[in-house]
Amino acid sequence: MSTVSVREAVEADAAEIARIQRVTWRTAYQGVLSEQALAELGSPGIEARWAEAIGHPGSRIHLAVEGGFTVGFCVAGPAPREDVADAAGNVPADADRTGLIGTLLVEPRWSRRGHGGRLLAAAAAGLRELGAGRGITWAAESDAATLGFYRRAGWHPDGTVRTLDTGERRLRELRLTGALDIQLVE
Repeated sequence: MSTVSVREAVEADAAEIARIQRVTWRTAYQGVLSEQALAELGSPGIEARWAEAIGHPGSRIHLAVEGGFTVGFCVAGPAPREDVADAAGNVPADADRTGLIGTLLVEPRWSRRGHGGRLLAAAAAGLRELGAGRGITWAAESDAATLGFYRRAGWHPDGTVRTLDTGERRLRELRLTGALDIQLVE
C-alpha cells in the first residue's frame, strides 16, 4: 500500500490544486454548476488565485498525498461573519471562535481511501490551533456524497440555507456545523 499523508500547501502546489478542482468539479458537479462556472476553471488566472490563497494569512490549505500523487485538498480558516450569521443576519456569540471549511475536495479516482477524513481532521486541528471551538461548511443540498461524509464526521445541517447564482442556474446550499475534535478510525 502507498504511503498516505497530509501536508500544508506551498505556492508551488497551486497548479496541482487547480487541476484537482477542475477534475473534481467537472466530475462531481456536472449538471449542478453552470457550464460557464465549469469553463472558468480552465482560465489562465485560476492558478494565480490559488497561489494567492495559499499565502493568505489566517487560512491554511492542506493537501492529501498518496505515494507521489497529490489527491485532494482542504481550505480552512476563520469563518467570515456572514457565513456564521443565521438567515436573519444574527451573529451567534461564538462567531469569533468558529472555523470555516471553505473547500474539501478529493479527486474522484482517489476517493474512498480515507483522504477526505484525513484532510478534515488536519483542518480541524489547524482551526483549533487558531482558537476555533466549532466548524461550519456549506454543501450543495443535492450533493448526497458530501452531506453523507460530513454526517459521518458528526457535522449536521443547522437549518441555515443559502442560494447561489451560478450563472445559468441557482445552487441551494445547506450550512453544516460540527465539533473540531475529529478522531479518525482507520
